This record gives sequence, C-alpha cells and structure tokens, in this order.
Amino acid sequence: MNLDFMKTRQLGNSDLQVSEICLGTMTYGQQNSIEEAHAQLDYAIAQGVNFIDTAEMYPVPGRGETQGRTSEYIGQWLSKQQRDKLIIATKVTGGGSRMEWIRGKDRNVDRPNIEQAVNDSLKRLQTDYIDLYQIHWPDRYVPLFGGGTFNPEQDRPTVPIAEQLEVFKDLVDAGKIRYVGLSNETAWGVNQFCHLAETLNLPRVVSVQNAYSLLNREFDLTLAETSYRENVPLLAYSPLAFGFLTGKHQSGIDPNSRVGQFPGFGARYGKPNVQAALTAYLELAKQWGLSPAQMALAFVRSRWFVASTIIGATTLDQLKEDIGSVAVELTPEMLAAIDEIHAKYPNPAP
Repeated sequence: MNLDFMKTRQLGNSDLQVSEICLGTMTYGQQNSIEEAHAQLDYAIAQGVNFIDTAEMYPVPGRGETQGRTSEYIGQWLSKQQRDKLIIATKVTGGGSRMEWIRGKDRNVDRPNIEQAVNDSLKRLQTDYIDLYQIHWPDRYVPLFGGGTFNPEQDRPTVPIAEQLEVFKDLVDAGKIRYVGLSNETAWGVNQFCHLAETLNLPRVVSVQNAYSLLNREFDLTLAETSYRENVPLLAYSPLAFGFLTGKHQSGIDPNSRVGQFPGFGARYGKPNVQAALTAYLELAKQWGLSPAQMALAFVRSRWFVASTIIGATTLDQLKEDIGSVAVELTPEMLAAIDEIHAKYPNPAP
C-alpha cells in the first residue's frame, strides 16, 4: 500500500496527530494469540497507523483469568518499538458493580481506582507514559451498549466529575498520562467535563470514543453539535457493527466469529430494522463495486467529526482489507445514496 494514503488528524486541542485508522486490540489474548497480535501490530504500523487503542479490562468478554492480557501482549511488542512515534490509548474501567475482579465490587472512577489503574497499565504496557487515557464508560448511571432509554430510577451515587479531573491533573503533572478522553459518553457528560475543566483549570478532554457505523448514527443527533462547539472529536468504534456490515453473517453466524463465540455482543443487531437496512447497504456496496467493509469504513472516515476510526480484526487478511479502506473515497453521489437508506431505516442498531 502507498503510505501516502494514510492521513493524520489532530485530536481535539492536543498536540497528538493520530492516524485516521486506529488499531483496536480487544481480541488480543482471547481470539488472537500473542504471535497473531504482534503480526497485526507490525502490519498496521508498516501501513502508517500510529494509533493503538486498548483498555485495562481487555480482552473481551471480560473475565478475571484473562483481564490485562491484551495490554501485556502490546507491552511486549511496544518495548521493542520507537515509543515516541506511537500514540497509545487505554482506558480505566468505568463505574458499576460489573467485573468485580477489577479492584472489587465498589470500583468507582475515584482517586484510588484511577491511580492503581494507571500504574497497572503502565506496567503491563511496559511504558513510562500513556498518550490518551480514557474513562471506559461513565462513573454515573447512563444506559450503555444499546441498553435503551434513560431511566432516572436507576440513578446511583457517583464520583463528581471535578474530582475525577483533579486526579487526572495530578497524573498529567506527574508525566504518567498526556491527555484525557471519554468513552461511551453522552452530550451532557462531554459538556460537563469541558465546562468544569475550563472553570477549574483542569485537563480538558480531547476525544470521545463511542460506537458509530452505518447502522448506528446516533452521534449525528446527540453529540455532533457538542463535538463541534467543544472541539471534542469522535474516535469511532464498531464501525463494522461486529462484522455485520461486512456481509459475513448473511448466511448465518460463523461459530468462530466474535458474535458466534459471544452471542450477547450481538443483541443490538437483532432489532427489527437491522436486516432490512443491512441488506440495502450490502446491495449498495455491490452496486458501486466496493467491498461492504471498505464502504462502511470509508463512510465513517468521511464524517467531519471523526478523528480516527477504530478497527479490530481477528485475521491478518481482515486487517489488510480494513486498512485498505483509506484508499476509498466516497463520492457525493454515494453519500447521498447512503443517506437515502438511512432516512428509510434510521439508526436500526443504536
């Protein structure tokens, strides 16, 4: 591939110039061996990717016996790389009672948890600093991962956002992290983080990592204005909708795929209008002579609020096709055709 195809974009108000494709790693240590993980990392970097995203809870699905293995795999690779040429992002596990094997059942995004999470990640990643440190999901109650509408009755006590930012300031001052980001966050949350940072002279968030794809364009309605006015770009995850947008599940779920192995992950793709929308998008890709995966990725990459599109693959062939999507530019005619389908089947898998 011609490396000139891989562009970089500034991440919010930071000095990070991230590649338009970010390598997601949540399969490392579960579906991918260390050898496969390192082969993916080597290939991605050779194609101009400089941005790698992970999380302390990875691999998925989260289990006590595998937690942290993804970062360990990356760390063994990273120790042999030119560190200052790479942008490493990871995440502190969000609030709630799930995954009690990560610092117990009362885990919150507070000082003890954040500091331990950062120190543990630095050790696993074999690095002195983390470029982008993200809150994996909010400490407070919000509906998550296609979990429906907001229900005030499910509200719970939470660590004040100002307190969270104060901890991040200390970690920035200590040189352990460079910038702060959010993930699975709402417009209200992004605005609060930005407002409090400015008011209290605390670190300003530089990105938000949320799901975004042809089947899930909620960001257009809920966060696009906030992204623009606060200069907080999107890091888009699940751009291929767990592989559904590649067309590989049209003849049935492959038992070796992520959805096949972990059926709970695919629940949102069983909603009423998903199949009709999916069929229309796959037909459109065929009409334009594009692979469905590359059309789906090119669409996400074309959005003005997207700083980087996070791709994850279980095979090197999948990774090659996904990274190759940077050579695909959708025409205004193609984008208009996509919007026609979206108007007919709006956000079938939020």
